[in-house]
Amino acid sequence: MARKSFMYALLEAVQYEMRQDKNMIWIFELTPPVASNPGRPVINLETEFGRLRVANTGIDENWMAACVLGAGLAGSKAATYIPYQGACMPFQMIQNHAGKLRSMTGGDASMPVVFVMEMTGQTPGFGGQHSDYEIDTLYAHIPGVKTVIPATPADAKGMMASAIRDPDPVVFLYAAGLRELVEEVPDDQYLTPLDKAAVRTTGSDITIVSSGAGMPDVLDATEKLEKAGMKVEAIDLRSLKPIDTETLVKSVQKTKRLLTFDQSYYTLCPGAEVIARVAENVDGAKYKRIAFPDAPPPASPEMFTWMRPNADHIVAAAKKFVS
Repeated sequence: MARKSFMYALLEAVQYEMRQDKNMIWIFELTPPVASNPGRPVINLETEFGRLRVANTGIDENWMAACVLGAGLAGSKAATYIPYQGACMPFQMIQNHAGKLRSMTGGDASMPVVFVMEMTGQTPGFGGQHSDYEIDTLYAHIPGVKTVIPATPADAKGMMASAIRDPDPVVFLYAAGLRELVEEVPDDQYLTPLDKAAVRTTGSDITIVSSGAGMPDVLDATEKLEKAGMKVEAIDLRSLKPIDTETLVKSVQKTKRLLTFDQSYYTLCPGAEVIARVAENVDGAKYKRIAFPDAPPPASPEMFTWMRPNADHIVAAAKKFVS
């Protein structure tokens, strides 16, 4: 056990799986699969496994997606890391092929492939054309593709290991706002379920649900609300498809209040689906969602930050909601 960053934990899982399976490949562009951590050996997948297995491509996200899909159909585990400006590019490839081929073959075609989608565009300082507040919703809409979004280094490692071993294709959303997170992560390989939410705090007054880059704000807000005397149940979705409806329903049956918080557009954000599923199963509850406005994020860092929902919005909404 050691304190590890999000990317170090993620690549540690990949490194282990590639050492076990000599046919597994990693495809990347721009962002090399390298991570360092104080007191730990540097991870460099390209140096360790060579360029035949760890390939730096040209800027062609559709080719990257097609490469790992072909490798999966041929029987090899494969993963690709697609940076922020290209995260939407392979959508059609994943929707038309990754999401359907296993079903079209009656389950005979295994698709043990992982698409790591970087969500750097959720931070200020990029051109407006590189902003990104939609890929979680886009990929969570594809039947046949699991879509996960870990919010901690420990979950990043466990869910990456599970994703690589899963026979179905997995979109692994990497919220870049989590890049600086550091926590205790086991050294041994382990598996974290791809279909279970995590209850981060327990309470009886209100349920607050988020995922990915929204979770640090939720936990910050939860701490402030608890100091004010409110008992908050904070839930980290971890998986957007499938969604752990059972955990959500159980919580709201107790609290009767559900507040969702997303770093995603308001319309069709993950919180909208959470509210719909809970409303179908819980009578007499109240609901509210907080998300990014339905407007293209601006290039101006000041305007971007003003539009971005944060912990203060959660605190204000929760206090009004409960009172």
